[in-house]
Amino acid sequence: MKLALMLNVIDPKIGGVMIMGDRGTGKSTTIRALTDLLPEIEVVADDPFNSHPFDADLQSDEVRERVRHNESLPIVKKQVTMIDLPLGATEDRVCGTIDIEKALSEGVKAFEPGLLAKANRGILYIDEVNLLDDHLVDVLLDSAASGWNTVEREGISIRHPAKFVLVGSGNPEEGELRPQLLDRFGMHAEIRTVKEPALRVKIVEQRTEFDQAPRKFLETYNPQQSEIQSKLVRAMELLKSVTIDLELRLNISQVCSELDVDGLRGDIVTNRAAKAIAALEGRTEVTVNDIKRVITLCLRHRLRKDPLESIDSGYKVQKIFSQVFGVTEES
Repeated sequence: MKLALMLNVIDPKIGGVMIMGDRGTGKSTTIRALTDLLPEIEVVADDPFNSHPFDADLQSDEVRERVRHNESLPIVKKQVTMIDLPLGATEDRVCGTIDIEKALSEGVKAFEPGLLAKANRGILYIDEVNLLDDHLVDVLLDSAASGWNTVEREGISIRHPAKFVLVGSGNPEEGELRPQLLDRFGMHAEIRTVKEPALRVKIVEQRTEFDQAPRKFLETYNPQQSEIQSKLVRAMELLKSVTIDLELRLNISQVCSELDVDGLRGDIVTNRAAKAIAALEGRTEVTVNDIKRVITLCLRHRLRKDPLESIDSGYKVQKIFSQVFGVTEES
């Protein structure tokens, strides 16, 4: 789960991560802790979409217009935002609304930004994603894939950048996600309750320690946190230089083909994730081990479900991976 989240931060184009698991396993806690690892970003101070001051691909149309007219943009640094999407949210709350009355009477595009605007260049988190209205999930996935949100009302159209890391979590007991929606998430992590008594005791002790003195607890782990943050920043810079050998790419596609994965998303995401993990470890070449570590996260949720099959899909992915790449399976 932690690896999948960090890889999505390094390369948001992986397409987000879906985390399914038992209740009380710390899914939400881990996801919300992610923003503390991220460096501050530069944004245009008076822009509601967190536009980048210099990168045109991350700017709203208004900011681009101002750049074209050589206006000087006020720049501030801010923490990367994590936006929580409430289950009862309406489409207007998510996408934003256009004030038709103001538009008609004053002749201006009066746009009230929604959650997608606030999530631009940040993280959008949906807890209990499997309980969210399917139509809203479609809207979110479309925005995540295209990087833009378009709102159209009564012949008036407004669009703004909506590039975010989409993170969903849920409990499989409360219902599964439609396969075509599940396929749109780049990675899928399954979380199980810890069974080892010693580890459970350690978790309980740490929780008690945090409850008694939160500030002291955070200070204890501050050096480790700063180290991970520096590692992520270096990985983001290194990512462009990472290469993956043609033979490895062919093998990835063969694994996807033998697993009968629909479409090409599995191939694309596995390639991206393998590059991101190499960058995370400070290397510019992808190894077989990199692919081994990410391939289950990238493909597990894309397999066709056979109701009579009891084999865990993660085991199935690793088995085919071992055959194609010619490596020995771990017992």
